[in-house]
Amino acid sequence: MADDSRSRDKNAFGSYAAIGDSFTEGVGDPGPDGTYVGWADRFAVLLADQLPEHDAFRYANLAVRGRLLDQIVAEQVPRAKELAPDLVTFCAGGNDIIRPGTDPDEVAERFERAVAGLTSAVGTVMVTTGFDTRDVTLLKHLRGKIATYNGHVRAIADRYDCPVLDLWSLKSVQDRRAWDDDRLHLSAEGHTRVALRAAQVLGLPVPADPDQAWPPVPPRNTLEVRRDDIHWAKEYLVPWIGRRLRGESSGDHVEAKRPDLMPL
Repeated sequence: MADDSRSRDKNAFGSYAAIGDSFTEGVGDPGPDGTYVGWADRFAVLLADQLPEHDAFRYANLAVRGRLLDQIVAEQVPRAKELAPDLVTFCAGGNDIIRPGTDPDEVAERFERAVAGLTSAVGTVMVTTGFDTRDVTLLKHLRGKIATYNGHVRAIADRYDCPVLDLWSLKSVQDRRAWDDDRLHLSAEGHTRVALRAAQVLGLPVPADPDQAWPPVPPRNTLEVRRDDIHWAKEYLVPWIGRRLRGESSGDHVEAKRPDLMPL
């Protein structure tokens, strides 16, 4: 049943649904039971904290790792419309952009059609830009392509009055410690910083500055760096390439971890 509750004010949301891929599912941030937590779950807690104690906050996370934009639009967007929450976060297109030969202009056109449909069915739609990948080994050569897509996302947000979670400008996640060992997904601390920035975008008070400086670390010598690179290539890069060659996705046989609006 659709949620017909609405916020008391622009900064209070009684329900929230997150849609997207591995980033929004929370890959890289495992909880005590092995289920991924991630920025969206952490953001949901910050949203719930804004409501009076007697008001129930409900949250759904429909994101599934590996999903392309058209899959998200086909599988998750209709469910988000059905739930009709006060707030939806929509992060999609990243897996399309990193594929060889894809056109960011064309991906953005499909993204805009989805945004248009969402904004007519739910309360507020927050859209998300891509990260600055200049220091991401596998993705730094795609930096210009991602920047082009980001420009489209911002223009679409302007046209549909959507708040923007701008990950490109979040400098703190450019630190290596913000990333998981696979170098493709955020660490727990990285996800935490994104959740804090998402709350800031909505004008909510946050318990910490997402862009606060990281503590200093001792310098590493060339041998240590090389050893880490070899381990990363063996454990993560080779399997990633293998899945691509076999046409497999990390999200095959994976279902949404929180498919309904449920109380936190």
